[in-house]
Amino acid sequence: MALTYSPISTDWPCQVKTPGSYDWERSAAKWLRELVPARYASYPALIRHPVLLARHAQLQVQQEVRVARTALQTARAELPGLGMPESVIEHTIRLYAAEVMQLQHIARSVRVVSQALTERAHPAHP
Repeated sequence: MALTYSPISTDWPCQVKTPGSYDWERSAAKWLRELVPARYASYPALIRHPVLLARHAQLQVQQEVRVARTALQTARAELPGLGMPESVIEHTIRLYAAEVMQLQHIARSVRVVSQALTERAHPAHP
């Protein structure tokens, strides 16, 4: 049984058209290209194969989540040694915490778009 997705899900990015609608894959690829470094977004294989682009975007966002978590977990211990005042440290911790939450949401969005692209490329057989 194929997994199903709901474009109405809160994880579906508003920048991407509903699967099955006109030009939805192009809107998905455009959104995914914004999530990867520019040099990757211009690679022909990733341009021609949105599923590959989605895979790379998933890896990219996963790495960004790890970086933001590390920054959050180490801020209180490391920032005082850089001469940061307590108010800046507290602000930075809030910033990193918010970034982790945002990146986790983006990661879920990339997963549902990737799933839709994969199902489009390899539809389930009845």
